[in-house]
Amino acid sequence: MNEPVWRAPGVPLLLAMTALGFSGYAALLPVAPLWAVHGGADATGAGLVNGVLMLVTVLTQVVVPTALRRLGWAPVLVAGMLFLGLPSAAFGVSDALGPVLALSALRGVGFGVVTVTGSALVAELVEPARRGRAIGAYGLAIAGPQVLFLSAGPWIVEKLGYGVVFAVGVLPALGEVPALALARRLEHVPEPQDRAPYLRLLRPMLLLLGVTLAGGALITFMAQMSSSAALSTLALLLLSVTAAIARWRVGGLADRLGPHRFLWPLVLLTGVGMAMVAWAVRDPAATHTAALLAGATVVGICYGALQNLTLVLAFRSVDRPHYGSASAVWNVGFDAGTGLGAVVIGAVAAGTSFSTAVLVGGVVSLLTLPLALRRPASRPR
Repeated sequence: MNEPVWRAPGVPLLLAMTALGFSGYAALLPVAPLWAVHGGADATGAGLVNGVLMLVTVLTQVVVPTALRRLGWAPVLVAGMLFLGLPSAAFGVSDALGPVLALSALRGVGFGVVTVTGSALVAELVEPARRGRAIGAYGLAIAGPQVLFLSAGPWIVEKLGYGVVFAVGVLPALGEVPALALARRLEHVPEPQDRAPYLRLLRPMLLLLGVTLAGGALITFMAQMSSSAALSTLALLLLSVTAAIARWRVGGLADRLGPHRFLWPLVLLTGVGMAMVAWAVRDPAATHTAALLAGATVVGICYGALQNLTLVLAFRSVDRPHYGSASAVWNVGFDAGTGLGAVVIGAVAAGTSFSTAVLVGGVVSLLTLPLALRRPASRPR
């Protein structure tokens, strides 16, 4: 039990597969839309690139549990890594919008598989008493590539060219090696004998959706709502780094003390952080530096910590045969919240201001407070 969780059997393979998968995903997230613009697409077309990616991701996440039951872990894991990685090699063939959207859709299939299977594997490989710490380690394997490539992708394009980023985008294909090794460890996973208890999974999903709507809004619009590009970059870096640290560190606390006592303070702090950001950007010509950085930091802490805690809750809500379904519902909540944050906050900002829109995002997150205060009986397995 004293062994570090990242050294538990199978966990190093999971972390390697995750780091490779998310490196390819994160590298192209800011660059694929730039490639479409390079080919003549307008802002709407550029926005469609990641819109298609996330739409197909969510649609795939819904069917992954069924695919795991019918096909087994090995073919699903390997297909996911290949779908996420191999299309990246074809981006260099054409920068026209149609091919870019088609390749993004294929990558969405892979990303949907990788996200659902990755978080489900955490529950399969690590016992419940250390699951929070395992989710934290898994979160670091996700956050590391994102912190690096989300900010560095456009710079790599400018200094080294698109080809380097497309090559990084192929890295997930190398993840089929640890994926196959992991699959051999999962031949004993029991088949579900009943339907997944989706109603019990609504609470963690909606809590996650509330905070990812807030975080997704800041990630999407920070550059537009701030009067300084350097300040926007620093604010996003603070949000990303604090989210990664919080997701990692809160895992041990959840294991020792349970996840429930941390939920409502984090939901409240999400609203506070969004209010600070809204106050900071009330004057489009002069962003308040300290308030923006403090607000981004507070939201980042809540964004990361609630990711961990809600996943712990999701796995506590189901029996072992339904870990795949719990992972799928959690990932749908994450991606749906991120997408809604961009769409809803963007629509409000277009009709009012970014300050008002960010306040709306904070209010939406606070609407999940009753769910955070409720303590349903858990079912640890």
